[in-house]
Amino acid sequence: MQLVDTHCHIHSTDYPLDKGEVIQRALEAGVGQMICVGTDQEDSAASVRFVQDQPHCWASIGLHPHDAKTGVDAVDALARLIDQPKVVAVGECGLDYFYNHSPRDMQAQLLHAQIELAVGHDLPLIFHVREAFDDFWPIFDGYQGLRGVLHSFTDSQANLEKALARGLYIGVNGIATFTKDAEQTAMFRAIPIEKLLLETDAPFLTPAPKRGTVNEPAFVSLVAEYMAHLHAISPQELSAATSRNATYLFRLT
Repeated sequence: MQLVDTHCHIHSTDYPLDKGEVIQRALEAGVGQMICVGTDQEDSAASVRFVQDQPHCWASIGLHPHDAKTGVDAVDALARLIDQPKVVAVGECGLDYFYNHSPRDMQAQLLHAQIELAVGHDLPLIFHVREAFDDFWPIFDGYQGLRGVLHSFTDSQANLEKALARGLYIGVNGIATFTKDAEQTAMFRAIPIEKLLLETDAPFLTPAPKRGTVNEPAFVSLVAEYMAHLHAISPQELSAATSRNATYLFRLT
């Protein structure tokens, strides 16, 4: 299998495992490409630095909705990073009403600013949306031609259909392998292969049967195996399809 982990945080200074060993294990597991996703100004800069001498890694730069209280001025820092080599997306950005770590109006303001940054540089977006789709869709629909993925999607069938109608890709990680929610499992099964992306969100959300350990890109193979089972196709077929999707969306080379 040749797999792409479209969302990990192995570049982070807080990532607890040896990064070189992690990348080597990923390659041995068939994970040949990894996107290191920034969540704030410093973390995005760290992602860009990390990927420059890592031939199997690319960077996304973004400001997580939890950090919206830092203000839209932080977007100026992203703008200074966006033309660096190997930056393939803006995000993760979005709305998170589950924790409400930042005021909702500031989350929306920051999301608008990052969408405009992505549009201006013809880049896709990595969206983080949690319990906030009623406000997210009107913001999304205010722009034309947006490309992107709903990262770590676990929401309803209804919002899946709305996402697909807008051409968005759907990012699935270890949650699919350990959820106890039958409706959620049915939703995962309903994601069309041509719109599916695989991710780990490492170090978080470690898939079964590796629960209790630090997540790493190699484990995206476990997500692939599970989703192949759900869709009644071979892991090789699912791997090829999701890798094509990732290469197309993020223009990986």
